[in-house]
Amino acid sequence: MTRQLMLASALVLVLAAPGAPALAQLTSPDAAPAPGSSASPDAAAKSDAAAPLTWHGITLYGTFDVGVGWVSHGLPENGYNYEGEALVNRNGNHSRFLVAPNNLSQTGLGLKGKEEFLSGWSFVFNASTGINPQSGDLANAAHANTANNGLPRKTYSITIDGARAGQAFNDELYAGISSDRFGTLTFGRQRALGTDAMLQYDPAGGAYSFSFIGYNGLMAGGGDTEDSRLDDALKYRIAYGPVHFGALYKFADGQGGCYSAGATWTATTCTSESPHNSAYGIDVGGTFRGFSADIVFQQVNQAISVLNPLLGPTSPAAPYQSTVDSINTNPINGANLVGPDNTEYGIVTDNTALMVAAKYVWGQYKFFGGYEHILMKNPANPLGVGATAQGGYLLSGVEDNNLDSDKIVQVFWTGVKYAFDRKTDITLSYYHEEQNDFRVPSTCSPAAGFRSSCAGTLDEVSLYADHHFTSRFDGYVGIAYSDVTGGLAIAIPHGPGVPYLHNNNTAPTVGVRYSF
Repeated sequence: MTRQLMLASALVLVLAAPGAPALAQLTSPDAAPAPGSSASPDAAAKSDAAAPLTWHGITLYGTFDVGVGWVSHGLPENGYNYEGEALVNRNGNHSRFLVAPNNLSQTGLGLKGKEEFLSGWSFVFNASTGINPQSGDLANAAHANTANNGLPRKTYSITIDGARAGQAFNDELYAGISSDRFGTLTFGRQRALGTDAMLQYDPAGGAYSFSFIGYNGLMAGGGDTEDSRLDDALKYRIAYGPVHFGALYKFADGQGGCYSAGATWTATTCTSESPHNSAYGIDVGGTFRGFSADIVFQQVNQAISVLNPLLGPTSPAAPYQSTVDSINTNPINGANLVGPDNTEYGIVTDNTALMVAAKYVWGQYKFFGGYEHILMKNPANPLGVGATAQGGYLLSGVEDNNLDSDKIVQVFWTGVKYAFDRKTDITLSYYHEEQNDFRVPSTCSPAAGFRSSCAGTLDEVSLYADHHFTSRFDGYVGIAYSDVTGGLAIAIPHGPGVPYLHNNNTAPTVGVRYSF
């Protein structure tokens, strides 16, 4: 199959999920959609639902979302980045105008189906993928990073981390059974429960250009954005009156790599590790008149946070530091087990997350708010060099003992969406992330210098308007401002660390979106 055919099939897949709005399905948290949030007034949604592209029970849906923007501290774009550059970036340097992809929703395609085989029982499936409107490439955060391996920091293009890593179906690919009475059970590649909740309770609907929790899937993935979507996952959903329940379990898969706890070791003396990257979660929620709320618990084992380019340079002119593989910061004595080309460097943790989110509809207003507490520990079962991350990318460097003590991340958000008229929404959002001081012994201060293990904060505020010219075509304009302080303003968790080149970013954006 040619690359063009793969892209065409992929686009046909991104938008569908049984029982969920097509537009929302295309979004992501590591992704970003805007269902009834910023992008679809009720009248438009009803119009779309009345005329789906359906044939014999199979529905094709999709979205194309692209715009232009300006960033005060940005980087050259690359064709694999699907999130734009609205959020402050550790390597962002000069102001620039750029093409801004997927500002409210992830561009892509999807196919979904529901076929009744017994009274009240149906077979369901969904297959969806994300595509970059600026290049036609499949969304691939991993390659956006590895494309910079070996380059000086001053020559980087934009780098991101995310669950979409060039898979043919980088959003979802699952099938299952649905019962009118007993709920729906599906298996395959699926969105995490935190991702589902983020898309529902984020005032910006996960929009990459206007939502921190949409751009950075930290919250949606229970601690790491790569876990906002999970392979080999079993998901169950059921609703009874105003109450609903969800559960998810991810089976271990992939490769565990080659690990040694010794200070010196070789590729021939390390131990082959089995993957233990299971995950599970529970979601309980309900609605009462205009109020709805959910509580989501997520546990992710061997969660991987990708740090690329490999280890990062110490200065804008220096190339990446690591030319040998490492684990627990102990170098391999001998030939590299995995070469650094087209590979990633990962920090591994076991994460426990608890989220509480709510929204309330009052006339023309929708009020949103939420909080998540994330506890990160060094993994009980370490990964090794050669372990696999999203998309099958290999880790040529791994850190299993990155945390001096338990790391606690807290995320707060709130916002309001105002229906100015039948076709226009105005959304104001605020997001706050903070981490504790998990450095031992603690010597964190402006005078002593910060490390990434020191306490720090990230804040983002955004404002945008979205106008529907028709039920399927809308235009939007808005602005986001974000900044970081303390340990969150340190790019590299090695040695004294490397500060962000600039600790803030201002990003106005204007664009259009077409969905079907």
